[in-house]
Amino acid sequence: MNTTRSGRPALTRPDGTPLRVLVVDDDPDLAEVLSGALRYEGWQVRSAGDGASALAEARELMPDAVVLDVMLPDTDGFAVLRSLHTVKPDVCVLFLTARDAVEDRIAGITAGGDDYVTKPFSLEEVVARVRGLLRRAGMARQLEEGPRLTVGDLVMDEEAREVTRAGELIELSPTEFELLRFLMRNPRRVLSKTQILDRVWSYDFGGRAHVVELYISYLRRKVDAGREPMIHTVRGAGYVLKPVTP
Repeated sequence: MNTTRSGRPALTRPDGTPLRVLVVDDDPDLAEVLSGALRYEGWQVRSAGDGASALAEARELMPDAVVLDVMLPDTDGFAVLRSLHTVKPDVCVLFLTARDAVEDRIAGITAGGDDYVTKPFSLEEVVARVRGLLRRAGMARQLEEGPRLTVGDLVMDEEAREVTRAGELIELSPTEFELLRFLMRNPRRVLSKTQILDRVWSYDFGGRAHVVELYISYLRRKVDAGREPMIHTVRGAGYVLKPVTP
């Protein structure tokens, strides 16, 4: 099974091209975090901070799905959705809001929304909801490929949840496994502590960056112990996994 950098089965449009997603939220930091999480799925992502910009982006992108905040500075998400449907009638819409009143949920579904998530939320939940919407709408197909990740002599079998280095089995906790999978999905790429927290832990995780340092140290003891190191610290930037050069 072909997987994304996040470790989930890869989804594309039926013609094999990347899925297109538009993120609409007036909080630029949140929009950036959401967009990054969706890009890790291999999708083409754009963002907008208000209703007018959202419609302009939608006309260019012709998105398959929209993650849409209900409260926007120039209008509300329900009005934006009605306009979006004139641009692309079959677009999937996931409403995003800090409000959780039943009336809001009913209004979102009545307006033509497909799903509804209230803040605070985890990035994993939003990505999973969007994936589910696209699959149910028949707008996505899953790519098939082998379930193994390989970086140098380090091999991960995602289905069996087994990791070996030079053929030697390495026992990992669930969190260590997810952290290593994220590193192996991005070999030779420097990953910041913030990126790791967002991907391995959730968006609303209350911890600090020191938890990343702690789990990196756990991984080093298991993956690099008695061997040439593969996990490297890039001072002031983050961590990178590199295959050992023969």
